[in-house]
Amino acid sequence: MKKIFYILACMMTGCLALCTVMTANAQDSKKNDNVMNNKKTLVAYFSATGTTMEAASKLAKVANADLHEIIPEVPYTPADLNWRDKSSRSTVEMENKSSRPAIANRVENMEQYDTVFVGYPIWWYIAPTIINTFLEQYDLTGKTVVPFFTSGGSGAGQTMKYLKPSAPGANWVDPKNLNYMGEAEMKNWIDSL
Repeated sequence: MKKIFYILACMMTGCLALCTVMTANAQDSKKNDNVMNNKKTLVAYFSATGTTMEAASKLAKVANADLHEIIPEVPYTPADLNWRDKSSRSTVEMENKSSRPAIANRVENMEQYDTVFVGYPIWWYIAPTIINTFLEQYDLTGKTVVPFFTSGGSGAGQTMKYLKPSAPGANWVDPKNLNYMGEAEMKNWIDSL
C-alpha cells in the first residue's frame, strides 16, 4: 500500500512539474508577441537640457537597449534655446523645416538594430530638425521606429508629419510622451508595442 502511495505521489509531483514548465512556456510565448523580443534595440536621443536624456536612459534600461546620444556638431547654448527670441538658433531652425543641423557622431552598425527608439524634446509642436538629420543618415527600411518625446506641456503636435519623410521605409509607431513616466509604466508601454 505504501508503494502505491509513493508511486502516486511521484506521479503527482511529475505532473505538477510538467504543468509548471508548460505554464512558463506559455507565458514566454506571450512575451514574444511584441516588437521588442529577440531583437536588437537602440535608444537614440537628442537632449538640449537633460530632460530627454533622463527619459532615454531610463527607457534604455527598461528595454535592455543600447543607448546613443545624438550630439550636435555645434552645441546649443542657452541663448540658442531662447524661444522668445525670433533670431535665436532654435527659432530660426524650427521656422525652416528643411534645416538640418549637423551631428558630431554616428551610430556604428545601425544595420544590427531591428527597433530604434528616437527621443527628443518638443520644439514648436514638432521634433527639432536635428532629428531629421539623424534619421536621414541611415537606411531604416524595415526597421521599427518608435518616437518618444519630453515636453513642458504640449503634445506631439505635427511631429509625425515632419519625421516620416526622413525615414520613408520604416515601420512607424505613434510617438509617446515619457515625461514623468516610471519604469513600470514604461515597461507596460514597451510590452504593448
